[in-house]
Amino acid sequence: MRNTFASTLTKGAQTDQRIVLLSGDIGNKLFDSFKEQCPGRFFNCGVAEANMTSIAAGMALCGLRPVTYTIASFVTVRCLEQIRIDVCYHNLPVIIVGVGAGLSYAELGATHHSCEDIAMMRVLPNMTVVCPGDAVEVRLALAAAFKNDGPLYIRLGKNGEPIIYQNDPDFQIGKGIIVREGGQEVCLISTGNILPVVIESANILATYGIDAQVVSMHTVKPLDEGLLGRLFSKFKIVATVEEHSLIGGLGGSVAEWLSGQRSIKAELLRFGVKDEFIHGAGKQKTARQSLGIDAESVAKEILKKKQGYSYKNAEAT
Repeated sequence: MRNTFASTLTKGAQTDQRIVLLSGDIGNKLFDSFKEQCPGRFFNCGVAEANMTSIAAGMALCGLRPVTYTIASFVTVRCLEQIRIDVCYHNLPVIIVGVGAGLSYAELGATHHSCEDIAMMRVLPNMTVVCPGDAVEVRLALAAAFKNDGPLYIRLGKNGEPIIYQNDPDFQIGKGIIVREGGQEVCLISTGNILPVVIESANILATYGIDAQVVSMHTVKPLDEGLLGRLFSKFKIVATVEEHSLIGGLGGSVAEWLSGQRSIKAELLRFGVKDEFIHGAGKQKTARQSLGIDAESVAKEILKKKQGYSYKNAEAT
């Protein structure tokens, strides 16, 4: 995801002289090509992320198209006031990019975990929140972000997430993508870098004869309410899966929407991070397993909801 972001940003900046990049003392080597191709438009702001955000707001007021980039927990939590007042209040076209979102930096502890950023960003007026699922969505999301006239947050992974799409999907901000068609029993809705895990979970369910549909809800704000209406009218179970707190993220957004609907067919299941800090340290895969957001855990919980299925036995019980 990081490499695709850097190359797409460089390509965009070559054709749009207004694009400038501000970094919070990270990714210097990653942006060597940007610095070479776009001299004078890279600014290392050091470990002063709040100041970086205010600088970006000032640049936007002067007609530039600034992009801020650093670790997701730093570019959001440390800068919340500046994002709220300097960027969102003035409805400025600043693209805020958080890398290593969710538990990508699981081994570095709670300071580097970013499981609250979607909730923080989506509550801000004028803010758009986009969480690409693979490098293809990163490229398309950044290209769409350059056409956006207001604040926009892009949430990236960092651990070499696999490519999901063989061809470019129809990517539009605010419109989910059906990654895999399914039957009428289960739909899995993913956001962000956990998309490969969700597809793996769908593969597990397939071994039990459950043809699960997979949707990439890359935009959490604005939410694709039209697509949600169709999904909840068609399926028996709709599950949201995210590497983010259960409070305020994709699942919370869908639950808020659902509270205002009538005659809904589907049951909503939400998979995400519990309302607690993670005190242990380990790899991202281990953290996902401990939180129940790995492929097997998701499949197991869905099978529990399906009468007549046992996770350890593919035969109906």
